[in-house]
This record gives sequence, C-alpha cells and structure tokens, in this order.
Amino acid sequence: MIRRFALSVLLAAGMQAAAPAAPGPWSAEQAVAQAKGPSGLPLPRFVSLKSSRINVRRGPGQDYDVAFTFVRAGLPVEIVQEFDNWRKVRDAEGDEGWIFHSLLSGRRTAMVAPWEQEGRFAVRAAAGADARVVAYVEPQVMADVESCTGTWCRIRGENYAGWIEQDRLWGVYPSEVFRN
Repeated sequence: MIRRFALSVLLAAGMQAAAPAAPGPWSAEQAVAQAKGPSGLPLPRFVSLKSSRINVRRGPGQDYDVAFTFVRAGLPVEIVQEFDNWRKVRDAEGDEGWIFHSLLSGRRTAMVAPWEQEGRFAVRAAAGADARVVAYVEPQVMADVESCTGTWCRIRGENYAGWIEQDRLWGVYPSEVFRN
C-alpha cells in the first residue's frame, strides 16, 4: 500500500514537472500533434501527395493489397501512424491506408469544406470578415496553404490568393498557427 502511494506521488510529481508552465495557444488537436513518430516528426500531421497516381495499401508494405488509389497530386492527407518507411494516412472522407514515405510531401495544402455539397466561400484580401472579397471558392477546391493565424489561413490557388476562415479548410488543424 505504501509503495503504491509513493509510486502515485512520484508519478504525479513527474507529470507535473513535465507539464508546461503555461498553456500555449494550441488546441487539443495540436497538443496531440506534439507526440512524435519514429521519424521524429509530429503525429498526427498534415502533408500532401507528391504525384497524381498513388496506391494506398491495406498494410505497411508492398506485400499488402492495394486498397484504393489516389489520383490527384497535392491532395492533403493526414499522417496518423508510422511504421518504418510507411505512413498510414487518412483523407478528407476518413478513408485510411498506407503509403510509402517518399510519395508524400511536407508542402501544406488544404481542401475547402469537403463536408459541404454546395455553396461558395469568400477568399478575402486580409484576415478578417470585413476585408474585401477577392474570390469565391466552392467546396472541395484545393489550395496551397501559406500560413495560418489560428483563425484565418492565407491560401493560394490557380487564379486567386487571399485569406479564408481556418474552420473552412480540411488540411489544417483548428487553432493551428504556422508560416511556410
């Protein structure tokens, strides 16, 4: 009983010492993202596809069957697990499978509101709801993500560039802040 109590106290003290002094501006998803995979990179994390035809396998290796094939370069995917040189990814529809690491890019891309069937979303000249509209994009449009403030992301597409509300994008985490 005393050993169990002492162990509990030691664990609690260790956990307290390992905790940051003050919470950062991160969401729960970003706190989870601080877990590191075998590659030393955070898990989960968003990346994009390097080429336009990538087989997604049922397991981490070429001996596993192809579950499906991605046919769009630049598509954002979320790495949720790593095994050796293989990455388990999830797409915007929730489908998962394994891809060889060299077929993935660290380039950040996003898909506009893939959960919507119709509508259009304003891309603005500056980060803010009152900023001038420079373009409208429809659901499932892909864009490069240049930066995110935690509430707005600067995106660039074929014929437009500007800011969109961060919660309209799949390919960035809520409240995530970064600059490429």
